[in-house]
Amino acid sequence: MDGVTKTMRQGEAGATGGASGYLAIDLAALARNYERLAAEVAPARAAAVVKADAYGLGAARVAERLHAHGCRHFFVAQFVEALRLRPLLAADATVFVLNGLQPGNELACAREGIVPVINSLEQWRQWADAARTLARRLPAVLQFDTGMSRLGVPPEERAALAELVSGDSGIDVLFVMSHLACADDADSAQNGEQSAEMARVSAQFPQFPVCFANSGGIFLGKAYHGVLARPGIALYGGAPTAGRANPMEPVVKLDVAVVQTRTVPAGTRIGYGGSHVATGPTRLATIAAGYADGLPRSLSDRGAVYCDGVRLPIVGRVSMDSITIDVSALPEGRLKLGSLVEVLGPHQTLEDVARDAGTIAYEILTGLGHRYERQYR
Repeated sequence: MDGVTKTMRQGEAGATGGASGYLAIDLAALARNYERLAAEVAPARAAAVVKADAYGLGAARVAERLHAHGCRHFFVAQFVEALRLRPLLAADATVFVLNGLQPGNELACAREGIVPVINSLEQWRQWADAARTLARRLPAVLQFDTGMSRLGVPPEERAALAELVSGDSGIDVLFVMSHLACADDADSAQNGEQSAEMARVSAQFPQFPVCFANSGGIFLGKAYHGVLARPGIALYGGAPTAGRANPMEPVVKLDVAVVQTRTVPAGTRIGYGGSHVATGPTRLATIAAGYADGLPRSLSDRGAVYCDGVRLPIVGRVSMDSITIDVSALPEGRLKLGSLVEVLGPHQTLEDVARDAGTIAYEILTGLGHRYERQYR
């Protein structure tokens, strides 16, 4: 057990590395989540979405662990992410770029063995030009817009794309795909509408297998799975379906250190703008994280942290680098300089923090700052 872990278990921050916040990332839980999702979609395969540095948790470490547990398909959003990740993975892994390629990146993409997701006729033509330039066939994935109006070939351009696909373009299409807009809402009618539209796509391009389900889509049933599912948030412990018990294990735990404690009398203004006024004698603690560390300002006077299972409400406005909490519910002296409080952990999930902040778990997870010391276990 290293020194930092030891001091954390004693409930206090250590001097190692100068950190005052500790983000623990449980790679074993991550692997179990992947295995759970892979079992859910079998006999289809499960990929892993590792965009945005694996939702902020470190794409290199995450992808390495998932590869060891059988994952061979990895999705990022941008080409620069693929360039960083590809050299870290074994040759049997494939990296896909969901946004496709910006003009000028085609030859580098082909050289590095990265697979673009084609979202438009223009991207198709540019990739076909690269295949002709290199005088070799290049792999790609075709994405279709089935009702989200974000990325993908729109319905009115499908016929033109089918004609291009039928020609000798030099492109080997691995599969067709689309993205579900409301998969986290199992009762949304849009899920069925998009599924029906994806069936029409498949009928128009019957020679290619289908990749369809995201995290929520996996739990909508086999009709959404295709041959390859693309879980993201569920891998990292986020709930794939709103309003239902979360079947995934938590992957992250965040503890932040106390900077100062004090007792203030009734009538004391707390924080920027004096937005919170103590209604009676109040014991306060200020912790060393704020909106620059991914804890949104919208948590002001709404969110909380925990210590010994006790909820400690945020009072006043969340600052850039600090948050003030009401610790009156704890025994006097329980918290002191260097004591750690739980921001994410057994008493408060990603969804809890997101709810209090008026946002979604994705935003909380991907926003966790780099001033925390990341501890992989």
